[in-house]
Amino acid sequence: MTLISRVSLALSLAATPLAALPIAALVSAPAVAQAISPAVGKPLQQASNAARAGNTAAASAAVAQARAAAKTPVERRKVSEMAAYVYTRGGNYAKAAAELEAIGAPASQLAPLYYQARMYDKAIATAKKSGQTTIVAQSLLMQGKAGEAAKIYEQLVARNPNNLGYLTNLAGAQYKMGDQKAYLATTTKLVRLDPSPARWKALLVDMKSGTMSREAKLALYHLMQQTGNLTSVNDVQDFAKIAIVGGQPGMAQSVVKTAMDSGVMPAGDPMAGKIVQAAGKRQEAALAQAPSQDGNPAAAFAAGNAFLGAGMYPQAIQAYTVGQKGPNAADSTLFKGIAQLRSGNAAAAKASFGAVPAGPLSDIAALWSLYASTRG
Repeated sequence: MTLISRVSLALSLAATPLAALPIAALVSAPAVAQAISPAVGKPLQQASNAARAGNTAAASAAVAQARAAAKTPVERRKVSEMAAYVYTRGGNYAKAAAELEAIGAPASQLAPLYYQARMYDKAIATAKKSGQTTIVAQSLLMQGKAGEAAKIYEQLVARNPNNLGYLTNLAGAQYKMGDQKAYLATTTKLVRLDPSPARWKALLVDMKSGTMSREAKLALYHLMQQTGNLTSVNDVQDFAKIAIVGGQPGMAQSVVKTAMDSGVMPAGDPMAGKIVQAAGKRQEAALAQAPSQDGNPAAAFAAGNAFLGAGMYPQAIQAYTVGQKGPNAADSTLFKGIAQLRSGNAAAAKASFGAVPAGPLSDIAALWSLYASTRG
């Protein structure tokens, strides 16, 4: 399974055009004009207060009372505006749109509501009138027309090359299209512009749930740690267990201790204590054997793992270089790159990651190469 088939589409949908808007930004509570009769104005005020408090049932009842008392066009309009506000607060966007549509609200106000109501044809039509291009593109994407959406985002990105929202949504469209090359190019731009833990999390978290070799998952956990995304007890424990089995017990010991120091794992966690104890014994044995193993490629790979786990990067690089001549050539190349990057040599690390052959490790090697490109 390739990287593109594993990375979550949440990367794009997290940045949908309305996701960050407060509900009141879609339909604001209308001011109750003094010209409105008390029989209408009082329940409208009650509806506004109840909606703000989250009591949509009481708000709807007050709107119904005001509607029954409304006599003039102005009063009926104010009732419809308040009804739309109440429906929006309650998440009933279709009814909110219907209320505003009935009083001739502008397209700019209707388009977001149609989108939230999943009425995508109407959302597209009104958004085109109001120039809300992002809503057009996202509606097309939700309709399964990823190619059309991608074209719109490509145009937006061309005009705004550093806009993270446009790039994120373009990546989402490319993901849905199955265009791996374009998707990786766009995510590369995203990470270069914003190499934050949150940005990396979008790439890494779902990937770890996919099927991959032990070495690939071990390298993935290394990258999660490197990018500040090793923040759950389960991930720390899984990383530690895989590191022990994968010949890097020193890394298991280190990652658990760091998790306890940072509060990710309780200091008195019995499982943590067992991992630290078991990892410590294995690391001691691995390091004792490592210096005598670096002459044989197969044994040198094991020595490289022991050195990497201990944070002895120059020794790890040397051992992995020998390991590249043996049966674990691809594994040695990948972990050599990690050791080179951690020793501060980003250029050499990128060369190593780029030399990992196509196969089980190529996806994670590509992500490490991307990370290295943000480090120098």
